[in-house]
Amino acid sequence: MEQKKNESRHERFKRIASKRTNEILEKIRILGNCSNKSSYEYTEEEVNKIFSEIDKQLKLTKAKFLAGRKERFKL
Repeated sequence: MEQKKNESRHERFKRIASKRTNEILEKIRILGNCSNKSSYEYTEEEVNKIFSEIDKQLKLTKAKFLAGRKERFKL
């Protein structure tokens, strides 16, 4: 625990962001298991709804990271 206490904000970001990213990627992989037609039944509309919501959340989250990088308009 002492090591985490002395880590920089960047090191802490890398540690936590890596862990959370890997968790999300694993959940997406597991979601893919639902595509097995011999075990599940679903419509194209339901699939589109799932991925539309995922895409929406990805865009919102990416926007949070890019918010500080807005370029100013100038002539």
